[in-house]
Parts: sequence; structure tokens; C-alpha cells
Amino acid sequence: MSRVYADANARRGKDWYEYKKFRLEWSSPDRYEIVRRLGGGKYSEVFEGVDTANSERIVIKVLKPVAGHKIKREVKVLRNLAGAPNCIALLDAVRDPSLRYHSLITEYVDSTEWSQLYTRFTAADIRHYVFQLLTALDFVHSHGIIHRDVKPANVMIDHQRKELRLIDWGLAEFYHPGVDLNVAVGSRPYKAPELLVGYKRYDYSLDLWTTGCMLAAMIFRKQHFFGRCYSNDDLLLKIARVLGTERFDTFLTAYDIAYETDIEDLLGSRPARPWTSFITAENQHLASPDALALVDRLLRYDPRERLTAAEALAHPYLSTVRVEGSKPEALSDSGFASMSGDEGVVVRRSEHE
Repeated sequence: MSRVYADANARRGKDWYEYKKFRLEWSSPDRYEIVRRLGGGKYSEVFEGVDTANSERIVIKVLKPVAGHKIKREVKVLRNLAGAPNCIALLDAVRDPSLRYHSLITEYVDSTEWSQLYTRFTAADIRHYVFQLLTALDFVHSHGIIHRDVKPANVMIDHQRKELRLIDWGLAEFYHPGVDLNVAVGSRPYKAPELLVGYKRYDYSLDLWTTGCMLAAMIFRKQHFFGRCYSNDDLLLKIARVLGTERFDTFLTAYDIAYETDIEDLLGSRPARPWTSFITAENQHLASPDALALVDRLLRYDPRERLTAAEALAHPYLSTVRVEGSKPEALSDSGFASMSGDEGVVVRRSEHE
């Protein structure tokens, strides 16, 4: 059972979390025009568009054929989270006259590619964006929802405005204690250990692992902290090389998980690697003791040992952001003030890889 918000859905009742019986009312797509394709993947095609009623830029997410209840779940989650801090806003849900194509209309974010961002963040930038992401997650979790696919491609950052939006809620799910959940979620290399070993009763802490992966990537200036991974087993080995093998065995025992692959047979008995060993001349100005301490409290095998979003927000690493009220003007531009045009206006693919 989650340490926090375990009864968030029970308190709100079935009208809040029951999506299979949720009745969707679709609008006509006539007022929306496609401008250009932004990306796509397994579950959707994403376009920049314009709302002809007010000339505002929007994003049109055209859903590929999937089970009806999954579409209902995504719309239900987005509508439940209307007004949530740092979460993408659903503006409309439309269906074409043939009834074959369903699309979600969301706000547009002028975002910059992660590959261009993570190497230029200052320490203040990292604190600012991590604070915004954790603020979003604490709100979402307090309302009984797990995102289940937090990763750079689903975290839109408008660096000019210093604003972050958590997007792509297609894999989000309502949390109920003791209920098995699908482990085929998330994206490598951001899958948490519980997914990799097939543990189905995970909770909100799943999103804190992925936040830890992003924080470590920003601090140590790695595009993906655990690197490119070719399979779940490959990722698990990479995690064990960092967190050690002893804690992994303790995690399996604590949760009574039978995992076929013997990590120690492959790696030998391996201690946890000190976080200081990742410090280089390039990243040492970002890797403060408080930063390393927060990474350590998020990247834990045992979900119960990870900080919750609220606990992470209270961590000393984020104290300056709390004092400043997370004001964008208090931060540097990190060299992006000169970016303009398509180079600085990128909405990335937001699909489950």
C-alpha cells in the first residue's frame, strides 16, 4: 500500500475514478486546422494546429485505434486534472463524422528538445524545473492518479517562460491499494525496478523513480542517466551496477518477488556505487551534496524507501526555490534567450516507446 494518498480514490467515489462507464461527448473537429506534424508513435500522431475560433495555437493528438476504455481513461484523467499545476490542459475532445478518428486538443507549449536542454541547465534551472515537476506529481498523486510514463519526452519545457508541463496521460491510471496493475508501462530507460521484475502492486512511487532518473540526468549531464537499454534485463543490470546487488536481493525478499535472473551470477556481488563517482569537471558545479542526497532518496529499489513527491518538495535541495516562490525571473536564461523560430519551438513525440 502506498505510504500516501492510498485512499484518494475511495474518498472521491466511483464517479471520480470509474472510466469504463464514463460517457464521452465528442465535439466536431471543424474549428481546428492542422498546421504541421510534430511527431507520432505507437498510439497517436501529434500535430500543431490552430483554433480558428480564436486563432490560438494548439496541439492536436490524433489517437490511433485502441481499446475504447483506454481512450475514456485518458480523457477522464485529463478532465479530472483540469487546472492541475504544471499539467497539460485538455481543451477539447473531437471525433470526425465517420466516427473512426478521435483527437484530443490540448494547449500548445513552445518546448525545446531535451537533447538541447539538459547540457545547458544551470543549478538554478534544475531546481526550478524539478520543483515544478514534483508540484505536478504531488497534485496528481493526491488525486489518486499515477502518470506511469514520466520521461523527458513527456515533460515539455518552455525555457523562455521557465514553464514546465507534464503531458501524455495515455498510460495514466487510478491507484487502488491491493489492485494489480499492468507492468508493461513506462519507457526504457525510465522503467522502475518493480516493473522490471514484474511486481504488479506498485503505486505512486513509480513516478518518483522516473523523476530521480531525470534529476540524475540533469545533474550529471547524461542524456539518459542509465544509458540506452536494449531490454528490461539490460536495464536492470545497468541499475544494479549503480545501486549494487545486495539491496536488489533485499528488495526481492521484502516483496516476495520470484525473479528468474540471478543478478549476482551475472555481475558478482557488487556494492552500491557512490554518487560522487559520477562527478566530473563538467558537472561538478551542479552536483552539490544536497543534489546527490535527493538523487539517492529517489533512486531506491524499494518503493517504500523513495521520497514521496511532497517529501521531495520539502528536501533541502529545493529550499532556495521554496524561498523564491519558484519565480522564473529569479533564474538565468541558460543561453537560450537567442533561440527563435523552429529551433526553439519543438513539441516532441509523447508516446510510449
